[in-house]
Amino acid sequence: MASRDWALGVRAPSAPEAVLREALEAKGQRYTGQRAAVYRLLLHSRSHPTADEVFTAVRREIPDISLATVYKSLEALVGCGLAVKLTYGDAAARYDGRTDPHPHARCKRCGAVVDMPVELAAQALDGLGDIRGFLVEGYRLELVGRCARCRAA
Repeated sequence: MASRDWALGVRAPSAPEAVLREALEAKGQRYTGQRAAVYRLLLHSRSHPTADEVFTAVRREIPDISLATVYKSLEALVGCGLAVKLTYGDAAARYDGRTDPHPHARCKRCGAVVDMPVELAAQALDGLGDIRGFLVEGYRLELVGRCARCRAA
């Protein structure tokens, strides 16, 4: 069927678009080009952008997109489990297209957030067991310090 669609000039959806469409529909949300553009940006970003940074980047592709649409798209992606919202007190929330459990490092000075190439062994979490009635099902680990650029400044 896909090859027939190509022959007819119809673009077959990419794997990320199909994942997005399925996740949105499962939550009763609509698939839109704006949401797809925001999702693509998050999937390819390693900087954990803020909503303003997503807005600026997506405007290159969709010049008439509004900041409100970007915020709504980000919240829809978070609600569907396709993105993670990282909040740090009073700082602007950042968004991560990588949804598997993994640690982050956050610079206290500039606010940059990066993925750490460290993994907690599943056995470490299993070993925690029941803690005062709380059963651990996952984790979010944040390492805090100063990035190389801020240390050099």
